[in-house]
Amino acid sequence: MPTSAAAQQIADQMMEKDAFSQWLGIDILEMNVGFCRAEMRVRPEMLNGFGIAHGAITFALADSVFAFASNSQGRHAVSIETSISHTKSLQAGEKITATAQEEHLAYKTGIYTVEVTNEAGEKVALFKGTVYRSSKEWETNKGMDS
Repeated sequence: MPTSAAAQQIADQMMEKDAFSQWLGIDILEMNVGFCRAEMRVRPEMLNGFGIAHGAITFALADSVFAFASNSQGRHAVSIETSISHTKSLQAGEKITATAQEEHLAYKTGIYTVEVTNEAGEKVALFKGTVYRSSKEWETNKGMDS
């Protein structure tokens, strides 16, 4: 069973090579096995033709947090199905937080939900994703724990 320290190591390894999450400005706030909370700020170049955040922005944040949470179990996991419901629009300058929680874990699959909120704590998007878990394991210092 992975530890919270190993989960953080995995997220760090992933983020190091994840140019898109870096471009989004994602900051991981909390990392644990089967769980991740991260935030980012909506920038003007992320707005659509209506002057509100493009739906892909909340999707991308949720998808990244989903990836960190699902890989925290110690095995490489890739999404095989995702969906999102946008519940509130966002403006440039708003900080949004995504929280991913493991709902079900099996040998080859996992199901996760992600709630995205604004600074007022209002839900702005709800995301659900399923991953395929390969047998390839992440390299971590397995003896560490937080």
